[in-house]
Amino acid sequence: MDGRGYDFEIIVVDDGSTDDTAAVVTNIAAGEPRIRLVANLCNRGKGYTVRHGIRESGGDVVLFSDADLSTPIEEYDKLLAYLDDFDLVIASRSLPDSDVAVRQPAYREMMGRMFNVLVQMLIVRGIIDTQCGFKLMKAEPARAISGLMRIDRFSFDVEMILAARRLGYRYVDVPVRWINSAGSRVHPLRDSINMLLDLFRIKLYDIAGHYKNGLERE
Repeated sequence: MDGRGYDFEIIVVDDGSTDDTAAVVTNIAAGEPRIRLVANLCNRGKGYTVRHGIRESGGDVVLFSDADLSTPIEEYDKLLAYLDDFDLVIASRSLPDSDVAVRQPAYREMMGRMFNVLVQMLIVRGIIDTQCGFKLMKAEPARAISGLMRIDRFSFDVEMILAARRLGYRYVDVPVRWINSAGSRVHPLRDSINMLLDLFRIKLYDIAGHYKNGLERE
């Protein structure tokens, strides 16, 4: 980021970890004021954690990224180029020009495709990879969208895109380079069941009009 000449801050949101994450970040931040630690009091889930980071952010644009950097941080430049015309830019591993250098295991890819079929049927069409952990937003839309979100765990990305749609924000998916991290914490059975249940929760919230605080744009 220094090499790009941007003013920036890096917020590390620690979701109740039991390793040395907090101590490592605190030590680095002591010598670099643009880095700071935000800690959840206990494990709350990825969706809650991303919302917490958005609330704490102070920039004109907000990027959230998985800490393993499966999407290399240099892909930020690619997403930023779309921000003049869109409010939310969604990194995608599934577009024709996406560069997946290291793939997920076959069973995880199959689970992802099945999940996306359900997303397309139940929630929102047109985005073929909702779950890539790398999304860039303008600050005002980011806060408006996150203020409507209720899903605390892994299906929050779907809710984010649906809320953007209902609020009338413009969004686009963009192909990125992606390298699978072998240290994924997603449990193939337990988390898949919870993600499915959360899809139905999102659908019910939508039917109840929870996300309709703006005009939907096609």
